[in-house]
Amino acid sequence: MRNGNRLYLVIGALVVIVIGLGAYILHEESKPEGIEMSIGQNGVSIEQK
Repeated sequence: MRNGNRLYLVIGALVVIVIGLGAYILHEESKPEGIEMSIGQNGVSIEQK
């Protein structure tokens, strides 16, 4: 593989990582604040967020 192709591969990977990290952070910050309730095998669980 030539050095030019390798450079494009590294830059492309970095762009994908930055976009993925940005999407993850945006998703985490947009979660609603308040109380989370869930019902499972151990009964009802209530968590304050």
